[in-house]
Amino acid sequence: MKILSVDTSANVATAAISEDDKLICEYSVNNKLTHSQTLMPIIDSILKQAETDLSEIDLIAVANGPGSFTGLRIGVSAVKGFANAANIPVVGISTLTSMAYNLPYCPHIICPIMDARRSQVYNAIYKWNGNELCELKAPRALGIDELLDELSDYETVVFLGDGVPVHKSVICETLKNKASFAPLNTNIQHASSLSVAAINAYKEGKAINGFDLTPVYLRKSQAEREAEENEKRKENKE
Repeated sequence: MKILSVDTSANVATAAISEDDKLICEYSVNNKLTHSQTLMPIIDSILKQAETDLSEIDLIAVANGPGSFTGLRIGVSAVKGFANAANIPVVGISTLTSMAYNLPYCPHIICPIMDARRSQVYNAIYKWNGNELCELKAPRALGIDELLDELSDYETVVFLGDGVPVHKSVICETLKNKASFAPLNTNIQHASSLSVAAINAYKEGKAINGFDLTPVYLRKSQAEREAEENEKRKENKE
């Protein structure tokens, strides 16, 4: 099975092509260029480097959230377009789950965190049980203090993601030597990890039609929140 994997959920834009147990090509950019600038050239490049046509792709995987609202829309929209044009099934994978696959067979608790601003992080909690990645807490948006209080019951927790540099000081202060941090080669999104997660999702029958693919935001956008706050202020004045 040949898989095209795409992740634009955060600052990193990454795409990969894999076939069965072989990673053919992977491309990642973390230079703060907008994904509208980088994604299509990246996909075009890896298809050419892999000497593969879109028609040869059997499955497309995409990180469908949580993450940047704009980034998710760009990635999901691109994948929907490819899938519908070439009639290719798709799987949407949680960005957080994909990141947990960066640390295969890690003996400790794995906690990917993505900066959600307003002292919150998008996060989930995972633990490897042999060859199986087990989800202990499903993806959610949570205050960093609440998350750390929850994690204090565990012996060792490995953090990764763009929420780490934002909250590292409070993590270390709260959890002390219980906190560990993934090194730079595993602490960001990798399309190759997304590919592995996608294989497992496909085997579980989770592939869908491109038309049915949707982003998973976990919470309302800033514009929606501001609109609600404005509406509440109007109601209070009446």
